[in-house]
Amino acid sequence: MSKIKPLELNAPQLSAQFFDEPKLLFAGDREHSDPKIGIALYGPRSLGTSRHKQEVHIGFIGTGEGMVAARKFYGDLTDGVAGGIGQISFPGCKHDRGFRCELRMDENLFEAITRKEILEVLNIKSHKDRFERLLGILQTKLELLTQRDYPLDYIVFVPPNDVFRKCRVLDYRVNKISIHRDLRRAFKALAMMFHKPTQILHETTIGLVDSRRQLDHPSRIAWNLFTGLYFKVEGLPWSPVGLTPSTCFIGISFFRPLGSVNTLRSSVVQAFDENGEGLVLRGPTFHWDSHQDGQSPHLSEEMAHELLKMVLERYRSERRQLPRRVVIHKSSRFELEERSGFEKALCVSGVEEYDLVSLRISNDVRLIRAGQYPPLRGASFNVGEISYLYTTGYIPELGGYPHGHVPSPLQVADHIGDASDSQIKKEILLLTKMNFNTADFSGSSPIDLRFSRQVSEILREIPTDQAPEPKYKYYM
Repeated sequence: MSKIKPLELNAPQLSAQFFDEPKLLFAGDREHSDPKIGIALYGPRSLGTSRHKQEVHIGFIGTGEGMVAARKFYGDLTDGVAGGIGQISFPGCKHDRGFRCELRMDENLFEAITRKEILEVLNIKSHKDRFERLLGILQTKLELLTQRDYPLDYIVFVPPNDVFRKCRVLDYRVNKISIHRDLRRAFKALAMMFHKPTQILHETTIGLVDSRRQLDHPSRIAWNLFTGLYFKVEGLPWSPVGLTPSTCFIGISFFRPLGSVNTLRSSVVQAFDENGEGLVLRGPTFHWDSHQDGQSPHLSEEMAHELLKMVLERYRSERRQLPRRVVIHKSSRFELEERSGFEKALCVSGVEEYDLVSLRISNDVRLIRAGQYPPLRGASFNVGEISYLYTTGYIPELGGYPHGHVPSPLQVADHIGDASDSQIKKEILLLTKMNFNTADFSGSSPIDLRFSRQVSEILREIPTDQAPEPKYKYYM
């Protein structure tokens, strides 16, 4: 009688490596890895160029008291804010410090929400009607503000706290379809009609109303507020060091238009130059039934081909040439039809090189590091053919770990294309530092993918017959 041999399993091949922290470029071609230190020491990247504004003219919408308090809040921050434990001091914002520009906040650019208008909104019993009435009032205020014969670069909306609490979100049903709306997203979509970037500043943030939640450190608030402001008025806070010119990075997400059940659209964020800047595009609609087709949406071969063709045509119109290389980042796996559509569009377009990369947060596999700190940001490892990268973790430049949770690596779930695994990961690390909505050291996802998800929330509020603004600044 023959003996039964025990099952033999081959241990997966393990490997690991570490990628140094990418550098950023500031004024005078100076380099640093930390956006806050680079701005404080050297000034923003576009300083001394035609993109840099010497003066930024700010308009306000809110109650009389709210607008005065907001103007004082901005004015106080321009002098600088001391840091604290783990917080870098904000240098201020004047011609000789910080973002090296002066704020102009003339009362002629104040547009008040009156007490009568507040009571009118609050007395509406229907939640939906209340929400819509507030948007109608805001549309009128935006019209009046943008029609003034004064220069205007940026609009700050200070929602009255009692109105905000009543209108922050809206949930209702139409024909048994659940609809969720958010005041911030709706206001951003509304303001696009007037071609002015906006900022929502809460009365709790400026100290006009006691906050029930713990606010960020004042220096962090200042950094994030002014970094966003500078980019929204066409300035470039910093640019990446090491992105290959003529590479087009594309982030793809999906969203459901308001009131839709089985209709999806693709939200595309396209970063198309060595500065990491790009455009927002709204892709075509397609049918998706999660009960029949699965929870993770994907494009048909035809739709994938159509979407990428649209992106490449926009790139050509902006740059007067095609990209030499295209990288697509997506949070779901590339299905065979989807992959075929993308690859066919790339091959017939004349693009020389391309990479299709699927990224997702993985909680299944982690590195364990000796000592009290988690793995380093930039740590990378492979388990067999599966590749992982820590975009969060212990940061030596900061001397700590700035997040409160155990870091999870990104899994490179798919990679089809020409670049090496190392190049793909270095680019991902660099693109996690390109979020101009904050001055944080880095984020967890590359900006094209991260922003495509955020953009989709606002695209839902834009009517299908209205072309969305293509610039990032209107979605921030």
